[in-house]
Amino acid sequence: MKTLKDFPITKKWPARHPDRLQLYSLPTPNGVKVSILLEELGLPYEPHLVSFSTQDQLSPEFLSLNPNNKIPAILDPDGPNGEPLALFESGAILLYLAAKTGRFMPTDIARRYEVLQWLMFQMGGVGPMFGQLGFFHKFAGKDFEDKRPRDRYVAETRRLLQVLDGQLRGRDWLVDEYGIADIATFPWVNNLVGFYGARELVGFDEFTEVERVLQAFLARPAVQRGLQIPARD
Repeated sequence: MKTLKDFPITKKWPARHPDRLQLYSLPTPNGVKVSILLEELGLPYEPHLVSFSTQDQLSPEFLSLNPNNKIPAILDPDGPNGEPLALFESGAILLYLAAKTGRFMPTDIARRYEVLQWLMFQMGGVGPMFGQLGFFHKFAGKDFEDKRPRDRYVAETRRLLQVLDGQLRGRDWLVDEYGIADIATFPWVNNLVGFYGARELVGFDEFTEVERVLQAFLARPAVQRGLQIPARD
């Protein structure tokens, strides 16, 4: 039977606690989805920083775990049937951890698919569109004289926020109870108005329901811890 030592990634990031789930990540909106859920679950895990500044994500060791060279990724020594499980893509990891523990995902089939649709909404819409807006507003794209690309993503971000605002009206969370759809979505909302500095650009204050739930999300102790994991150098 395989052990963690059989995975090349552990050569670059040795496991000090090989009995714990290993997290390879960076505190970005996608990365903290997993650290937040792990903190909420109270599962023992060992975080490893994948530094973009030194291009860790392009190292052969990291690519052996995730050929798509994106964070986060995990190695669970206690996977299905007691075998270690290697997994990448934040949405897949959230689903796996929810299934493994039976938490933060409804047992009712219809409600479960409601959560899944909002998780897919984040993966296919909120993350990519907010990320593009960040590129054109904060990063290299901000220097482009032609503002049409930026404005395209401003408009799409506003549309997505409007969808979220409507769904949250009269609800505490996206599907009533706090779950993986919220854990996937609100790090991106927080990044939009915080790190990207786009609150005014997208007229965020108009979306009062999103703001209300964002503040409830940020007030959770597990969220506060997870947003800082792994600690940056």
